[in-house]
Amino acid sequence: MSNGNSGFAFFSGLVVGAAIGAITGLLLAPEPGEETRKKLSEKTKEISDDLLDQFDDLKENVSKVLEDVKKTGTEVIEDVKKTGSKVIEDVKSTAKKA
Repeated sequence: MSNGNSGFAFFSGLVVGAAIGAITGLLLAPEPGEETRKKLSEKTKEISDDLLDQFDDLKENVSKVLEDVKKTGTEVIEDVKKTGSKVIEDVKSTAKKA
């Protein structure tokens, strides 16, 4: 899961860096204030949409990991039960022989 987190962190940093660069460029551009505000608003919406998509992807990945953990946990519990039953039977068998 650390690879997914580091990839998400990298991509988030990339998006935030791009946003800061875009905002700085818009604020320093020699355009009228209204045009700058419009471009800034459009860029903010675009970045917001990208971040929401990233969040949805992260949520989906976390759900998949949780499902895998539950499945693995259930399998481990079943294996422990089987092994425990076998050990109990072996102990009973040994006790009868003694």
